[in-house]
Parts: sequence; C-alpha cells; structure tokens
Amino acid sequence: MTSTPVPPELADLRRSIDNLDAALVHTLAERFRCTQAVGRLKARLALPAADPAREERQIARLRALATESGLDADFAEKFLTLVIEEVIRHHEHLSSQADSAPPA
Repeated sequence: MTSTPVPPELADLRRSIDNLDAALVHTLAERFRCTQAVGRLKARLALPAADPAREERQIARLRALATESGLDADFAEKFLTLVIEEVIRHHEHLSSQADSAPPA
C-alpha cells in the first residue's frame, strides 16, 4: 500500500497540533498533581470531596475565558465538567482511604 505524500504545510500544522496535544497532557498531569494534594488535604481535614459552589464558579470563569479566546463555551464546560468529575472521584478515593486508615 502506497501512501500519498503529505504536503509540507499540512505536516507543519500536524506538528503544531502534536506539540499542543503534548502540552495539554503535561498541563493536565500537573493539574492532577495539584488536585491530588488538595484531595489529601481535604481527606486529612475531613472536608467533602466536592465543592459545588467552587465548581460553579470555575465553570462560569472557564466559560468566560473560552468565549474570550474564541473557543466554544459549551465545549469548554463539558471538558471542565469531565475533569471535575475525575478530580472528585480521586478525592472520594483518598477520603475512603483516610476513613479506613488506623488512627495515628
């Protein structure tokens, strides 16, 4: 099977997309490192895993940023909601580990 040569302009754009994808993954990894620290702190202080008021504020803030940046605000909200759901899942897991740990 022969492949069609990729025009240089397309190859350049694809390299840029690949770099941006890598930056997104690294940024998400760093975000989750921070939220894991938050989850450990919440577990230690017996705080709830979710903070609906903060989540609402964050969604509103990110929707505004998306609009300012020319990104579809509904898409940005769906993406952030997915991230928040994963963070809460991690926090709940950390909380359940803290609940089952023997007292210090």
